[in-house]
Amino acid sequence: MMEKKPTILVTNDDGMFAPGIQRLIRIAQSLGQVYVVAPDSPQSGQGHAVTLSEPLRLRKVNIMDGVEAYECNGTPVDCVKLAKNVLYPDKPIDLCVSGINHGSNASINILYSGTMSAAMEASLEGINSIGFSFLNYSFEADMDAALPYVREIMDFVLRHGLKGCRLLNVNIPDMDGGSIKGIKVCRQSHGSWVEEFQQGIDPRGEPYYWLTGRFVARDASEDTDIWALKNGFISVVPSRYDLTDDEAIPHLKHLNRHSETEA
Repeated sequence: MMEKKPTILVTNDDGMFAPGIQRLIRIAQSLGQVYVVAPDSPQSGQGHAVTLSEPLRLRKVNIMDGVEAYECNGTPVDCVKLAKNVLYPDKPIDLCVSGINHGSNASINILYSGTMSAAMEASLEGINSIGFSFLNYSFEADMDAALPYVREIMDFVLRHGLKGCRLLNVNIPDMDGGSIKGIKVCRQSHGSWVEEFQQGIDPRGEPYYWLTGRFVARDASEDTDIWALKNGFISVVPSRYDLTDDEAIPHLKHLNRHSETEA
């Protein structure tokens, strides 16, 4: 009896025809039955945004032989929601992969990332999910050396699952012709953006502000994703949507009280 192929949902935030998602689809095809739902235009920096102010639309596209694919006019999170609730409500999804993003989503960048938010949305639905990002913003960047590692991580999750976790944030260094040293499972580094706004005047004489800035790592210890990437390793960070700071709860417990008017 033929073993059933796992079902893999592929999405991203760079759009259906970005080089990263096409490479990810090829890898997914070697591991299972592939379905693709991705934005019809770049959606970087959308975070976990959902569309409420206008209707969502899906358009079937021909991206690769043997792959059912739809473009969506919404955000990356919209894409996952439509896949789960409209396109494939009765089809169990074994793995959701998002990316391969062009640019880093290490450290706190996970909070802003459309790539990671799409994967996180799938994890909220109980689906094992992985977001992949490559530390080069150019669509012409050569990421071929990283692809065997991407496949290895996907295959591991399909075979062994993610015990106590539903989401991996995977970032891949750009070695500029050099060799990737391996994979390092690590924690998310502390960091922040030093932000600037470039001011200008539009053709109507109105001022506008364009956000720029630079990322500053506040902790680059050897057990962090920032250290791993700087030293040539692919970083794998088990991540979650629960943002509770458990260590702060005991300090705040003195705030617990019942209303004086409560019977």
